[in-house]
Order: sequence, then C-alpha cells, then structure tokens
Amino acid sequence: MNNLVFDSESLNNILENKEVSRQEVTEIYQKAMNNPNDLFSVSQNLRKKFKKDSVTFSKKAFFNIVNLCKDTCSYCTYKSEPGEAKLSLMSKQQISELLQLAKKYRCTEALFVTGEAPEQKYQEARDWLKENGFKSTVEYLIHSSELALETGLFPHTNAGNLNYDEMKELKKTNVSMGVMLENVSERLTEKGMPHHLAASKRPKARLEILENSGKLGIPMTTGILVGIGETMEEIIDSLLAIKQLNDKHGNIQEVILQNFQPKPDTKMKDEPSADEKYFKLVVALSRIIMPQMNIQIPPNLSPKSYQSFLTVGINDWGGISPLTPDFVNPEFAWPEIKKVDEYSKNAGYDLKCRFPVYPEYFSFISKELRDKISIIEDEEGFVKEEYWR
Repeated sequence: MNNLVFDSESLNNILENKEVSRQEVTEIYQKAMNNPNDLFSVSQNLRKKFKKDSVTFSKKAFFNIVNLCKDTCSYCTYKSEPGEAKLSLMSKQQISELLQLAKKYRCTEALFVTGEAPEQKYQEARDWLKENGFKSTVEYLIHSSELALETGLFPHTNAGNLNYDEMKELKKTNVSMGVMLENVSERLTEKGMPHHLAASKRPKARLEILENSGKLGIPMTTGILVGIGETMEEIIDSLLAIKQLNDKHGNIQEVILQNFQPKPDTKMKDEPSADEKYFKLVVALSRIIMPQMNIQIPPNLSPKSYQSFLTVGINDWGGISPLTPDFVNPEFAWPEIKKVDEYSKNAGYDLKCRFPVYPEYFSFISKELRDKISIIEDEEGFVKEEYWR
C-alpha cells in the first residue's frame, strides 16, 4: 500500500497497480489541466518505483542510408527529392567509413534510417541499389547491419512499414527495431491534415507492423508525435493502442514522445511547436497508462528544459550522437553527453548508457547477438562506464 493519498480515486488505484480505463485517463487529464500536481506526483512515484534513480541513453551514430521516400508528411523535413542538396544515398564505402568512425567515438548503436520504400517511387533509388549490388532497400539494410556487428556496433533499424518477412530477416542482425505509431487517428489522414499524403501512416498499416513485431518477438521502439493538430482524446487512444499491443506481446521496449517542432521547408512551417505544459501532461499520462514502460523524450527537441521532464515521468533520453546530426530534426543539435550527464545528476539521477535493446528485453534476441553484447556489458546489462565515457 502506498502512503501517498490523492483526492482522485483513479490516481490512488493506479498507485495500487490497478489498470486505468480510458474514461479515467480522460478525467485525470481534465482535472490536471487546472492543477497538474497530483498527476505529476503519481507519474513520478511510478517512475521511481519501476525505474529507480537512473536515466538512460543510447550512444549512437545516425546512418541516413536513403532519404528518398514515397510518402509526403506535411511536417517532415527528412524526406528529400532527387537533386536536392540534402539527398542522401549512402554507398557501401560511406557506411563502412562511418562505422569505423562511430567505433572510434565508442558509439554502441548504429541507427539505420531510410525513407519509406524509396525504390517503389524513384528510379534514382533503384539505380543506387543496383550500383551497390542490391535488389531492395531491405537487402541493403541487412548487409549494413552485418557490417555494423562486425565492427562492434549494434544495429537498430527504422525503415518505415516493413513487411513480416523483411522484419523476420532483419531480426537476425538487429537487436531492436523501431517504427513510430505517431497517432491512431484516422482524422489526421484526411484532406488538409498532416498524414493525408502518407499512406504508410494510416493507423491500420502502422498497427499491423507493431502487431507483426510482437509475433516475431522483436524488441520494438514506437511512440507518438505530440502537437500536430491532434486532440488529447486521440493521444490517449494512441497510448492505449500501444499498451494493448504490449499487453498482448510484451515486446514494446520503449515509447518515444516526440514534440512537434515546425520546420522551415515544410507545409506546417507556420504552426506553433507543441506547448510545453501540454507536452508534460502527455508524458505524465503515458506513465500512468504504462507504469513500467521505458518512456523517452528527445532532449534536442526541448533544448532549454529537457531536464525538467525528469520530474514528470520519463526515464530515457533516447539516442544521442557525439558524431552525426539528427537528420530528422537537423536544426536541433544533440546536447553534449557531458551536459546531459551533468543535468541528470543535478536532478538526482545517474546517467547510464544502454544498448539499443534494454536489459529487460535481452531474452528476445538470439544467443549470437547476446554474446556480442556481453563483451562490453556491465553487471546490470548496461554499457560498461569505462567503454562509453
């Protein structure tokens, strides 16, 4: 029994490990709009209970393999068109060189990112694959993942809507994979809305990918975008959809809460960024909906205040690179790991470097991948301090 008692019966029930209903979450949110203190207190209490006094991150190199993409989202600046200066078509040589550099910087994660099925739309993508000796982007990703493992880095692939067989193949070399759910709202796919021209962002399509990852037992990262014109009900439904999938398969290892920031070269360039108070409520609600989940916000997208999110329920900073930019949010530089360490310590937390797969999900990966991890792993399943520092 917890010695904290609140006016809200629902919040008291959550502290006693009882499930929370959609209606209760909505009511908690409505109350918290006027005074969020009780909600923040409960979310922080759960975070302490399940995650103790540490906050984690992954030391990564970002491989912008190919940024041609068959979809168009009205907030995305990652996608390139042929001929644009930001076009990225990495050759085998470039991948190999960046892996060597990442090893030198003691990175442990090789984050492989591509646009959505680029070869389905662009002749340039088909030519690039052919030049490098591959038939598909997935074949190239498998090759790159094998190279990463040989170099001593651990692959985490985020390549949009891969099918069951493609994910099954990638599971052999990837310790984890990711796809953002973004939102389960069909409304956001209507004309004039951010996902209108992005077929792969249809909620059914994304949920199917996450369902397949569960059937395959892949440690999976997913999450939602906050501030793209959704309602709080749509946020709650999206979080509950993630929870439901995880209750069924137990393979969702972390939830990213990504706050929208307008990009100059996009349709939504004049929209305001996600309001911080609103964003903190989303973080706290995520914690009460999924008390044991690893919950992450990207520190570079809240550069002035990221450490304050430690008091509302997060326990992870995601991937931070000492080497490569965030190609998805190029105008937001990663904070220095030293700074993140300092801010975390000042807030009362120990910074620990994790692998792209969290220790509690090691049982999902093959013995071969597990053995490679154990070479630089400490007794808690994190990266040895003397390796990453």
